[in-house]
Amino acid sequence: MPAAYKFLICAFVFSLISGIIIIPRILVISHKHQLYDIPDSRKIHDTPIPRLGGLSFFPTITVTIALLMAIRYLLGYDIIHIPERIVLVEFLFLLAGSCILYVVGVGDDMIGISYRSKFLAQIICGMMLALSGLWIHDLNGFLGIYGISPLVGYPLTVFVVVYITNAFNLIDGIDGLASGLVSISLAVFSIIFIKERQLIYALVSISTLGVLLPFWFYNVFGNQQHGHKLFMGDTGSLTLGFILSFLTLRICLTGIEGKFVTNHVIVAVSSLVVPLLDVIRVALHRIRKGRNPFKPDRNHIHHKLLRAGMRKRYVPITIIVVAMFYVLLNYFLNKWMNITFIAIIDFAIWYILHAIINYYIKKVEIVPHSI
Repeated sequence: MPAAYKFLICAFVFSLISGIIIIPRILVISHKHQLYDIPDSRKIHDTPIPRLGGLSFFPTITVTIALLMAIRYLLGYDIIHIPERIVLVEFLFLLAGSCILYVVGVGDDMIGISYRSKFLAQIICGMMLALSGLWIHDLNGFLGIYGISPLVGYPLTVFVVVYITNAFNLIDGIDGLASGLVSISLAVFSIIFIKERQLIYALVSISTLGVLLPFWFYNVFGNQQHGHKLFMGDTGSLTLGFILSFLTLRICLTGIEGKFVTNHVIVAVSSLVVPLLDVIRVALHRIRKGRNPFKPDRNHIHHKLLRAGMRKRYVPITIIVVAMFYVLLNYFLNKWMNITFIAIIDFAIWYILHAIINYYIKKVEIVPHSI
């Protein structure tokens, strides 16, 4: 086995074991100090549940990356195939942005923070990634657009970071959904970066995936009555969303030797399609109803599936299957059509999916009135 693969396996195992050790202790602290997510009319759970699982993400990811990079350097192995200065600047801004969102997330989970403050923090973090050099300068033919100027590229990059970060923050509303969707994206990103021999970015994906798996186990299979269930909270969802936006920008900007690889971009973005499209649909629905698009409600896709009569345990499975379907579909569509037509097909499928869900919602809601 090549040394690079051993290096990534070690990172995954270290991150996984760290999560296994840390997460139970977070549960103990949460119960001791009664740090719970309290049920309300918008939430699905009906008993107080600890929501500080995301506290384990950023420290574990940071320590894993730093430790494995240091060990590999000491052993004399190369870990990157692009200029070290570029990687250093990107990672320093990633670290700074992650710290900001980690603190904001902790504050929101502990005492609550307004959506305006969280939105401002995300904009600042988006600006950091743009300043690091990860700004979108080519749409590769999407809507007939190719190269774009910094005046357009920088604001667009900030928008993309805020968009992706918020998408995963907002869809975190049912057990196993956000963590499952993020795991799919991280697995896809890991494969792409390994294929492109960009091991340093594969390390970020693998390290994040490692700590996410033990959390997913507690989140999905934890016994609520025995106090073993755990939510990631905004600390976790903001951290994961920002890391995914960083990795997405890196895939969009570089392939082998800095070349744009269309297929990689389409596959990577396809793994994000479900939360990204859901945010658009929910925001438009709130605006149409005259409500603030940033105020939470019960209109996300998982809420609609529950209203349509689907059992709670099947909802995240269904949505994750849809996400995997988009990845496979777009991978094959890319062989015959450009990005614009693929996006149109994705929107059409999303519209049809919700038309079907709406049909079943109406069917379920009519039944009580007819009895």
